[in-house]
Amino acid sequence: MERFSINSRNTTANEGDKVRETHLRQSRQTVKLGLIKVVNDLFPGETLKTAYSIQEGVFCNLAGSVLSEREVKQINIKLQEWVDKVSPIEFLFKKAGYYHYKVENTIVKSIYPANTQTALVEPFRMIPFSSGFIIDFFDSEEGEEKPFILPEKLSATYEKSQRWLKNVNLELVSDVNAYITSGQSSELLSIAEALQEKEISDIADAILQQRRAVRVILISGPSSSGKTTFSARLSTQLRVNGLKPIPLSLDDYFLNRDQTPLDSEGNYNFEAFEALDIQLLQQHLKQLIDGETIETPRFDFVSGSRMDKTRTMHLGPAEILVIEGMHALNPLLISNVNRSTFFKVYIGALFELNIDLMNRVPTTEVRLIRRMVRDDRFRGTTPEGTFNRWASVRKGEYDYVFKFHEEADVMFNSSLLYEMNALRHFAEACLQKVQEDSPHYATKERLLNLLSFFEPLDIDKVPFNSILREFIGESIYAHCKF
Repeated sequence: MERFSINSRNTTANEGDKVRETHLRQSRQTVKLGLIKVVNDLFPGETLKTAYSIQEGVFCNLAGSVLSEREVKQINIKLQEWVDKVSPIEFLFKKAGYYHYKVENTIVKSIYPANTQTALVEPFRMIPFSSGFIIDFFDSEEGEEKPFILPEKLSATYEKSQRWLKNVNLELVSDVNAYITSGQSSELLSIAEALQEKEISDIADAILQQRRAVRVILISGPSSSGKTTFSARLSTQLRVNGLKPIPLSLDDYFLNRDQTPLDSEGNYNFEAFEALDIQLLQQHLKQLIDGETIETPRFDFVSGSRMDKTRTMHLGPAEILVIEGMHALNPLLISNVNRSTFFKVYIGALFELNIDLMNRVPTTEVRLIRRMVRDDRFRGTTPEGTFNRWASVRKGEYDYVFKFHEEADVMFNSSLLYEMNALRHFAEACLQKVQEDSPHYATKERLLNLLSFFEPLDIDKVPFNSILREFIGESIYAHCKF
């Protein structure tokens, strides 16, 4: 499939802190301004939809229309012409959460700021995909463009969520807000939770169908995607199907602190794949699958070393091993074991609703808010502590999680269409702790702006087995091991 690239004369010259997020880099938001203008010119009456993020890119299409590869090429050519002629962009004002820009004769509203010079547009490539295209940003400092793996399974998961939303006549954040303001929040919660329960049940049924071969379930996903609650709920469904799930924690296979690799700044890199005792883990997995009994290690995070006490483990005929962790889908984890004995699940948090068709709610922002609320309420970490750690967390996700999501047998979308409404009260309370002289004050203002689009929702009706309870509290799985 043909791919179209564009190179700018400059990249992020005016951006002090080098952020990786697509929605935070003004040079990338500028591309969106031009893209909206070009689509309006080429396809009058059509509306560009920025759908979901794919690592450092964004999938876009036309609302209700399919773009051909030839039409994508047209968009790319016109966008390049727009950049090359140093087209005028005028910032007008900010109102009701939107930055308003005049792009030649087109007025564009964006919830994130952009540059007003096309010379600062960041390098990107346009890749025809599915019903639209992917705008993929690559790091020019790393040299040549890296090969791009088309996100077939991720796209299918997103499209499935979109079909479901269409069935229940939901598309935008305002649609959910209308449910809440009209007193129909119970119906909204019931629909959202029922969908996830059905998805989890379907995954359990798929595992049962392969029961003769499958002995281990591997569950991975980025930070705050809801892996813990999903694992517990899947284990419940497996029990319904007559299987007995046995948890195995990757955390117990950490190397002792003096063997932990260091990052580029000399700090312990606990997120590195090499921080695990892979050789011992592979040995134990093979022994368990072969029906042997093992003694698994137990790791003490206070001392940073293994405990003398171990845990005896054996897999019986009706038992199935469940391993959850960021490295669970890394092929190197199971390189010495028959692939057919594993069932791989990737958990994403693809927030399904846009604020409007051209302004999506970035998945990264939703996960950051989830983590901030959980850290503040239950882990003794201030919002600033969460923000300090976030760049490192994101780097770990790029290095060790996202590149393997297409390895999964199934993908599960842990996002709930009402969650930002339910999180708003907690998140705003957290963010008020960030003072004006804080280096994270701009992050506070950005997240408050995003939250302002969501009507607050009383959490009393959120089920206690909901994935959201992992972040707001009172989950029935808080103290259980499956």
